[in-house]
Amino acid sequence: MKKITIALTNMWLMAALMLASCEHKELCFDHDPHAPKSQVRIEATYQQDWQYDYQELTHWIAYPTWQESFGMAYDDLRPDLPEGLRVQLYNADASEEVLNLPPQGDVVSMRPGEHALLFYNNDTEYIVFNGLQSYASAKATTRAVTRSTYLGNSYTDATAEQTVNQPDMLYGSYLDSYTAERSTTVATLPVTMHPLVFTYLVRYEFTHGLQYVSLARGSLAGMAGSVQLNSGQTSEEEVTVLYDCTLEPFGTQALVRSFGVPNFPNDRYTTKAEHKYGLNLEVRLKNGKIKSFDFDVTDQVERQPQGGVIVVSGIEISDEEGTEGGSGFDVDVEGWGEYEDIELPL
Repeated sequence: MKKITIALTNMWLMAALMLASCEHKELCFDHDPHAPKSQVRIEATYQQDWQYDYQELTHWIAYPTWQESFGMAYDDLRPDLPEGLRVQLYNADASEEVLNLPPQGDVVSMRPGEHALLFYNNDTEYIVFNGLQSYASAKATTRAVTRSTYLGNSYTDATAEQTVNQPDMLYGSYLDSYTAERSTTVATLPVTMHPLVFTYLVRYEFTHGLQYVSLARGSLAGMAGSVQLNSGQTSEEEVTVLYDCTLEPFGTQALVRSFGVPNFPNDRYTTKAEHKYGLNLEVRLKNGKIKSFDFDVTDQVERQPQGGVIVVSGIEISDEEGTEGGSGFDVDVEGWGEYEDIELPL
């Protein structure tokens, strides 16, 4: 009985010594020096902009007859909120952590000390992330695709450009320094998420022959191939974005997402050197023929480096082209040629 009493007494003394080693002014989380000891509530808000205006360039948000001209409201093009938020945490000891949160943020644990934090949405399908081991090299690009009938654009050097899918909507933000402090309370860290992908409303206006068109698709050449996550700066690499179009009473139309023009600073998160941008329209007629049109849209894109409205007009398909050898029946996508994905090395 004495042995049991002595053993219990020793256990209580050891427990008392452990508790006494913790300072009363701090929470005693555990005794691992590398364990998280600071709690931070990340509160994310989003700038749901589909295009940015610069200096004295085109300001579509102030366009008085948007609804009547384009059949939709300006706000209809604003992107949705994402389904999730990813936090890339870079610690002072060069280690890193990845946290996945609800889109508006949540309470997270950090080691006390200084950190750099990179934020972006984690619900993308076509975005490819590279260089995430460092905030300085982290960038987003998109997946390459091919289209057998696309042979480049006569107004640009698009035959040398890689053809790619449209990127998904991407938001981003970056903090180069945040000091997490050990505390009994939860600190608040507000974060503003800025768009890194922008939308072009592309309109192809016909003057004749639209009734002969069954399917339509297009491409926008000369766009940026990637974007830096920590700054919003786009790469110098040029790519051609491929997309499908819808048939409308005036012609064909597409909403085209991109990172914007190459080598361009994003001061939310200034024009670039002379450059050429080309637009292509490819239509399949009801008689089975495929016809292609190229357009020089350099002036329009230069005024709208990150989203906007691109309009080309005067497109014609002659009655002879539309009826020659035709059966008069609509053709479907079979034989039109699907996009083919290219696996990129990561």
